[in-house]
Amino acid sequence: MKELEYPFHAKEILKKKKLYKRQLLADKTVPFLDKKIAILGGGTTQDIRLVLEIFLLHYGIRATFYESEYNRYYEDGMFPNPQLEQFAPDLIYVCTSIRNIPVFPEMSDSRKDVEEKYTVCMDKFTGLWDHLYTTYHCPVIQNDFEYPFFRLLGNRDACDYRGHVNFVTKLNCGFYEYAQSHDSFYICDINYLCASYGLEKWSDPYYWHMYKYAMAVPAIPYLSFNVANIIKSIYGKNKKALNLDLDNTLWGGIIGEDGAENIEIGQETPLAQTYSGFQEYIRRLGQTGVLLTVNSKNDSENAYRGFERPDSILSRDDFASFKANWNPKSENLAQTARELNLLPESFVFVDDNPAEREMIRTQLNGVAVPDMDSVEHYIQIIDKSGFFEVTDLSEDDLSRNQMYQENAKRQQYKVSFGDYEDYLKSLDMKGEIQPFIPVYMSRIAQLTNKSNQFNLTTKRCGRTEIEEAANDPGKITLYGKLTDKFGDNGVVSIVIGRIGGQHSDELHMELWLMSCRVLKRQMEYAMMDELVNAAKAHNIKTIYGYYYPTAKNGMVKDFYGAQGFEKISGDEGGNTVWKFRIPAHYQKKQNVIAVNQAGESDDGNCSS
Repeated sequence: MKELEYPFHAKEILKKKKLYKRQLLADKTVPFLDKKIAILGGGTTQDIRLVLEIFLLHYGIRATFYESEYNRYYEDGMFPNPQLEQFAPDLIYVCTSIRNIPVFPEMSDSRKDVEEKYTVCMDKFTGLWDHLYTTYHCPVIQNDFEYPFFRLLGNRDACDYRGHVNFVTKLNCGFYEYAQSHDSFYICDINYLCASYGLEKWSDPYYWHMYKYAMAVPAIPYLSFNVANIIKSIYGKNKKALNLDLDNTLWGGIIGEDGAENIEIGQETPLAQTYSGFQEYIRRLGQTGVLLTVNSKNDSENAYRGFERPDSILSRDDFASFKANWNPKSENLAQTARELNLLPESFVFVDDNPAEREMIRTQLNGVAVPDMDSVEHYIQIIDKSGFFEVTDLSEDDLSRNQMYQENAKRQQYKVSFGDYEDYLKSLDMKGEIQPFIPVYMSRIAQLTNKSNQFNLTTKRCGRTEIEEAANDPGKITLYGKLTDKFGDNGVVSIVIGRIGGQHSDELHMELWLMSCRVLKRQMEYAMMDELVNAAKAHNIKTIYGYYYPTAKNGMVKDFYGAQGFEKISGDEGGNTVWKFRIPAHYQKKQNVIAVNQAGESDDGNCSS
């Protein structure tokens, strides 16, 4: 819905929120992800909840809410609460503000007094967070604090140990340190939002004294949008790739007409500096794991020359895909998606030309197409849209562009082979398939929330659920890590099976997924082989597999059949159940990956 994309009109959203909700729910083509969200508020939260709901619907998340009474965030979260316990939230949002800081420094306080007040504040919040995690085992989002709207000491308020600005800064740093050391805990940075919106407008006391809103009512959509971005990132709804035009997008001018020597890039003019700044921002996005791709109407040789300039920030090697031709850009983007094993809806299309943007909007459903009005605002438009909100930054994220570039080399290398199996053997693939271990818990949880196509049950798990599965003697867990002569693909496959059912010698598959970047590499067969080995070790005789169809996972509807399972039931919705009786002499299904070779310990930890 265009009205909910940044930059949006906050007043229109507040006015039409019920209309937008009806329209979003009426779209039967959207496969909603249902989540239960508890909002524990330090002030009034009703409109925050209502606007948050429509932003989440826009992202494909249908939420039901528990909402605490006014300023009952601590009591509801810290003490026995049968209503919240029965609600069983999937996520908790603690919506507090500077109004909820219990004590502030006084001018007569000593440094020791202020330190004690800081400890009181931190203990109250960390005690709450610890209790929420222990009781509800779900992600927690916590607001940091906005700055006060007055400074008793003027500029000195920022550096004096008794200053309220200084105290708030110290508390925020305490919150950030907690977030750095606790998984599934996320900061909603209202301090930044407030600064961006304008402190005086955000903190207008009128709204607190009249309605007990800790921020101005017109600012509510910005807060709700920010929280929605965190939630959609947690549940794998982020975009994954930028599809970038070149002329007047990554540089000024038309390279085919002006020549590489005359395009605007570098430090010679203010306009050139602006394009260089945008390239630098794009380069840094690539470092966070966002895939960079080119989609330009150009001769490829001309396009390459733009990145050969010594003052170009980006180089040809920064891009996982590079399409410079005269084909329709919708065709280029669709082909890029296929080559990278992504869905078109994973992309953000960035182009200065409104006609090209409209073409993508009308022909490729789900692609994000921000309006790029002038190069001075390119960074803000992409950055504030929240396409790539980071809630977890794994080693795989940091090396994702490199992984996809290595995949491109594999594709080029494949051309030289006439026999596909010979090609796979030549890759010298090595697999590490073991029960879940702590070092990979975050990546495993991340993969469950990001994998949509090769995902048989579409079960989503937080880190807590992954840890519980790993420690449950009634479950079999396996992760699969794959390397080859071109590089490390990281953790690419996960299975979780529950032991027991009608009989104790059964295994019921709760989760089976794989990253599409290793499709057709026999990794799925390697996982099957190791699953059978693990099942035999638990005296399992029969494995039951389940497939639940979505709009995205049709590619694996016959997966179990390919593994040798027998289909035993199905319904009109396409849900199917499969059975595999483990034979006494099981034959391995793959012979191109060396799995768990010497040098790896039995518990999955690599030996030195």
